Amino acid sequence: MNPVVDAIRESPLFVGMSGLELEAVSSYLEPRRYAAGGVIFQKGDPGTEMFIVRTGLVASIAVDSDGNERTLYEFGPGRFFGEMSIIENETRSATCVATIDTELFVLGGMSFFTLVWEYPMIGTKMLSSMSRVMAGWLDEASGFLHDLVRWGETARRRAVTDELSGLFNRRFIEETARARFSRSSGEAPVCSALMLDLDRFHELNERYGTGAGDAIIRAVGAAYGRLLRDGDVAARLSGDEFAFFMPDAGPADALAAAERIRAETESLVLEFTALGGKALETINLSSSIGVASSPADATDAVSLFDAADKALFKAKEAGRNRVASFSASCGRPS
Repeated sequence: MNPVVDAIRESPLFVGMSGLELEAVSSYLEPRRYAAGGVIFQKGDPGTEMFIVRTGLVASIAVDSDGNERTLYEFGPGRFFGEMSIIENETRSATCVATIDTELFVLGGMSFFTLVWEYPMIGTKMLSSMSRVMAGWLDEASGFLHDLVRWGETARRRAVTDELSGLFNRRFIEETARARFSRSSGEAPVCSALMLDLDRFHELNERYGTGAGDAIIRAVGAAYGRLLRDGDVAARLSGDEFAFFMPDAGPADALAAAERIRAETESLVLEFTALGGKALETINLSSSIGVASSPADATDAVSLFDAADKALFKAKEAGRNRVASFSASCGRPS
């Protein structure tokens, strides 16, 4: 029996969840203890975690216009707090303190969004529970809270998405890969990573300007998003660097996907005017891609992306506009 599941089963946050759903949630929760008087977070702190009370009591405290501290709410066993800062991507609006010795379950912001992404039904139930419970706490804000489920998806995407490309960001793809390995019961799972650079992107940026560079990123982001299988994740890391995580793909599937992505990049034709020029010029894009797979090339998320990055370097060395895979047998890309 999972003691974490037993502890959260009666929480209003997890009402209506099955045993399997509770098991999935439990793998994301971190236990944390606070002595009486311990500050959990202060007003103005970044909102990077939410909390569920296992035992004890937590007070939410604010300072009124006269400078006096007032207790806004008290959270006992099963109650949750801190979720609004995660969803709104805002700092804490009040200070929370353990009134007595308290044990909490902590759900990190990225873990929350990963959970919602990987298990949509769990996310829907949690957001619905938040809306229902908080409506009772904050009657004066009930109109806003009833919209929680509707805008929860928008808020989640804003926190995990690269705005320019429309793909996910570095934090999300790294967290997704780590979660895949952490749930593999000690054995490295079958999965693959791809690392991609646009060829000679900086030359294009210098010739046509940053506006053209942004247009290129938007174009390839839209193209890459269309190529994904269900469950795969594409992210822009920075500049012209992209990564892909395929949670259930072996080497053959990953290489095939990489070749599709390379061919799609090559098929994109864009027109820009050079800086100082007048006539439109046609440009053809290309990309170099490195591929690595678990368990053959790596047994953890960091090593998997590192292997794919080394394979990417080999693809660029070999002349660009090509796919290279990482060979675990010789310890370098081949």
